[in-house]
Amino acid sequence: MLWNWNVIDTCFLSSSWHVTSRGMFAGSCIGVILLVIVLEFLRRAGKEYDRYIVAQHATSLLAAVPSSAASLSDVNGNNGTNKTQVAATTSASCVGRVGGKFRPGLVQQAVRALLHMCQFAVAYFIMLLAMYYNGYILICIFIGAYLGYFIFGWESFNVGQRGQDRMEENATVCCG
Repeated sequence: MLWNWNVIDTCFLSSSWHVTSRGMFAGSCIGVILLVIVLEFLRRAGKEYDRYIVAQHATSLLAAVPSSAASLSDVNGNNGTNKTQVAATTSASCVGRVGGKFRPGLVQQAVRALLHMCQFAVAYFIMLLAMYYNGYILICIFIGAYLGYFIFGWESFNVGQRGQDRMEENATVCCG
């Protein structure tokens, strides 16, 4: 494979993707851009799903707090006078558990694995397209990465950690 700027009579991934006109090549370029945008969507979907299942777990832990607080106050013979103190104490003890480790269930892990597999597959197709060393296709990959990250990478930072949470999330961060 050599670096090239060929437009007509190029072939990508299979013999059925044989470009015979400038219009077909323009469509291929748009398709490549969209494919990279889909990759960024899948990356964001994986992050959002992880956040969702962690929030779901935290909610299930905190949902148990009021019932345990009420039962503690009833056992202690408090007729509602110190119920808020008991709930606050119980809530504070549960916060430590919420901040602990969480392991996804079988179905949750299956969904996470499916999202990862889709990311992996799309990323490999993009890599194969890049290996044709066609300048236009490579530029389209870069444009797709820019647009995809602009759309799906727009999220908030944790100010208390000085943005370190973002560095921990990126798989491409090295030596940090």
